[in-house]
Amino acid sequence: MENYAKVGKTELLAELHELNSRYESYKASTVRLDMTRGKPGADQLELSEKMLGIIQKNEDCFDENGFDCRNYGLLDGIPEAKKLFAEVLGVQPEQLILGGNSSLNMMYDTVARAFCFGNLQSERPWGQEPRIKFLCPAPGYDRHFAICEQFGIEMITVPMLEDGPDMDVVERLVSTDEAVKGIWCVPKYSNPTGTVYSDEVVRRFAALNPKAKDFRIFWDNAYLVHDLYDEQPQILNILEECAKTGRPDMVYMFSSTSKITYPGSGVAMLASSVDNIAHIKEKMFVQTIGPDKLNQLRHVRMFQNKESLMLQMKKHADILRPKFQTVLRILERDLGGRGIANWSNPLGGYFISVDVLPGCAKRICALCSDAGVALTAAGATFPYGRDPLDSNIRLAPSYPPIGELEEAMERFTVCVRIAAVEKLLKERKASA
Repeated sequence: MENYAKVGKTELLAELHELNSRYESYKASTVRLDMTRGKPGADQLELSEKMLGIIQKNEDCFDENGFDCRNYGLLDGIPEAKKLFAEVLGVQPEQLILGGNSSLNMMYDTVARAFCFGNLQSERPWGQEPRIKFLCPAPGYDRHFAICEQFGIEMITVPMLEDGPDMDVVERLVSTDEAVKGIWCVPKYSNPTGTVYSDEVVRRFAALNPKAKDFRIFWDNAYLVHDLYDEQPQILNILEECAKTGRPDMVYMFSSTSKITYPGSGVAMLASSVDNIAHIKEKMFVQTIGPDKLNQLRHVRMFQNKESLMLQMKKHADILRPKFQTVLRILERDLGGRGIANWSNPLGGYFISVDVLPGCAKRICALCSDAGVALTAAGATFPYGRDPLDSNIRLAPSYPPIGELEEAMERFTVCVRIAAVEKLLKERKASA
């Protein structure tokens, strides 16, 4: 069928009848399909099986300096792990703290420390400020927004453009409002759009002149090495760029091995200026006696260097690429040319962003739920869960096997078409 907007009422009603017939068969099925989160599939987890047997006896538990990783100590991580992951992130080991399996945990702790104690350059803890605001490029990562909500931080939506956040908006708000203390960024393969920040955007971030002297960029580099194709877009190193502009303390960079090895047993990373790291370690000294050093040791012995780690990522890409291609193929086959949806075509990361007709996203997610397909809630990619157009839906292709993915996508596209036809028929009725 051609563009729905150009189709007559009789044809639309016939289309809706046929779609509803298919939909009822989905509702009657007991099959349940999950596309809610960017979890690695079982075949990806199996890539790291070697790591399970790397440490088998007592003498395997010592690092390169002879430190016994079974014991307390090394607050910021074992030296060889810091060296490995500093190479991956493009920083110096002294700029890095290694933690447990969750970079989200490190982001949360970083916000909590600022509320309890303030950052360097803070006149008082954030918790004593009359008002705290964060800029939130959207569509964006729902867990970033959830942190803000829990701490009572006011969120200001910043539009996402093709090369990153709208920097005109960012520069204006950061330079004029002292309550703006931070911004969330996923600079490579942004969640969910797959956007890669351009060099100009990164340089403009580094050149920000915040009114709040303790303003921080939360640079969530979750997908730095998560390319789907041999073509690998590069982003500038924000820490290097901030050092050039004389603002070395302005950035906290985060990453992890959650989608490199095991999400439940990875290594998280926080990189920043040497002064910021010292300030953080001073507070951490009271909080913890050290991370899981045996797990860090396993990672080092699994990879040894960045080149070995990148070979692992090529194996991940070989598994993920057909899944992304399956989703894109079905979107084009079932929705292409109908004028009712458009979608991203990312070169990496874990998500595909779909924009449907305004006012339809919640209806589509509800239809999908009844049809046995679980999706991330409509609106989740915006602060407070409120998508002003009710149009954005995040798809996560990574977890289901391809057969299940095909079935989920066929159900999804039927739901998109039902919601679109319902909307168009309602609009025509209202204008008649």
